[in-house]
Amino acid sequence: MMGLGSGVPGFRGSAVRRFGIALSLVLALAAAPAAQQAPDRSKPPVPGPAPLLRVPPIQKRTLSNGLPVWIVEMHEVPVVDVTLIVKSGAAADPAGKYGLANFTAAMLDEGAGTRNSLDLADAIDFLGASLTTGSSWDSSTVQLHTPVAKLDAALPLWADVVLRPTFPQNELERLRKERLTTILQTRDSAPALASTAFARLVYGPRHRYGTPGMGNEVSNTEMQVSELKDFYSSNYQPQNAYLLVVGDITPAGLLPKLEQALGSWKNAGPIARPALPAATQHGARQLYLVDKPGAAQSAIRLGWIGVARSTSDYFVLDVMNTILGGSFTSRLNQNLREEHGYTYGASSVFDMRGAPGPFFASANVQTDKTVESLREFFKELDGMRQPVPGDELRRARNLEALSFPGAFETTSGMAGNLSELAVYGLPESFFSEYVPKIQAVTVADVERAAKQYLQTDKFAVVVVGDLSKIEKPIRDANFGSVKVVTLDEILK
Repeated sequence: MMGLGSGVPGFRGSAVRRFGIALSLVLALAAAPAAQQAPDRSKPPVPGPAPLLRVPPIQKRTLSNGLPVWIVEMHEVPVVDVTLIVKSGAAADPAGKYGLANFTAAMLDEGAGTRNSLDLADAIDFLGASLTTGSSWDSSTVQLHTPVAKLDAALPLWADVVLRPTFPQNELERLRKERLTTILQTRDSAPALASTAFARLVYGPRHRYGTPGMGNEVSNTEMQVSELKDFYSSNYQPQNAYLLVVGDITPAGLLPKLEQALGSWKNAGPIARPALPAATQHGARQLYLVDKPGAAQSAIRLGWIGVARSTSDYFVLDVMNTILGGSFTSRLNQNLREEHGYTYGASSVFDMRGAPGPFFASANVQTDKTVESLREFFKELDGMRQPVPGDELRRARNLEALSFPGAFETTSGMAGNLSELAVYGLPESFFSEYVPKIQAVTVADVERAAKQYLQTDKFAVVVVGDLSKIEKPIRDANFGSVKVVTLDEILK
């Protein structure tokens, strides 16, 4: 007969578990008096200081062809992001060829090297990687995200997309149909119409910012393979690019692979970028109405030409806009959504680009509350010109400062932040200076910025909705001069 002891299977584990349970009960009883003490609910908890942001150093190298390479080591997860940034985007479109940069970027992975689009997608998926191309106003990108164990296999596929896109005619025609369908659908979407109309009416038809980044119906209908190839060869050059690599890598192990993948890439000539003309502000407030018969909501956009990314008021505007419409607890959202229930959400944004981009506030509101919503918009915008209460300012600063480090947690997040440095020529110290400069914004700073950048008497106000219901009330409200605009005036 087997006696009690360690020879009985599970006995030692059972004894340890029983001891652990007993210890937990003792500790719980000992802590009971403390747990019975009621928490202090007389005031909200005080937020702690912003976490210290320790960004890994940017290790800068250069390939033999002169391509700058920025490397950031992040060894927590065995993945790597490889991002090529070409410093030409929609702002570099030639006159009359709006959407060319966007179309070119969209075609890069529709056939490259010896593979067609399906073969390329299958090869990337087989590796558990992802490859994306894209274009913004000021840059175009080709980004690879891959397990580091598959980097050697994925890098040549990515390099084919960067160096050897084939621009097949059949894929161009497929994308053309998709893009024209998207543009056609704009006519059925009041919010999309409002955004398109606002850009056109603020910047005009001849300024690049007056037409969407993907272009319009005419430019997409006329786009040819030869034009895509010309834009590619003129802009996709080492002298006009940066290569960012973030992840579980080291420069010593990475650089030979990059040299093999991209070392043969050569410059093809000077970079020719059309100069953006200076845009002119409205001299007085102007309301533009676009008819959308039967619309259940009115889409409102109001604002004017804002600032470039290079503005010295970047941090002040960041804080000011957080208070106004850049967060869920912002004045606009609390007013129009929470207090009045006119909309599911109201917001504002400074869209900063290489040249001054637009500032606008927006919401999609109940048709029968269009005039009331406009009044509340002006009330909050004009109210920013008065001194902001200290507590409200502190909350806005803390929101920006406390959320900033989270943007660097992933390799993709780090790469995205590095992209901004590369595209806009920002100093490396921007990351370390961000929180202190945000926290240094004062009440006087916000008041000055509001008076300078929120002059509502010069705003363009676009309302897309059912004019049979909203036109007369808007005219009667006497917000300013009113003009009805046709769809052809904003879409052609």
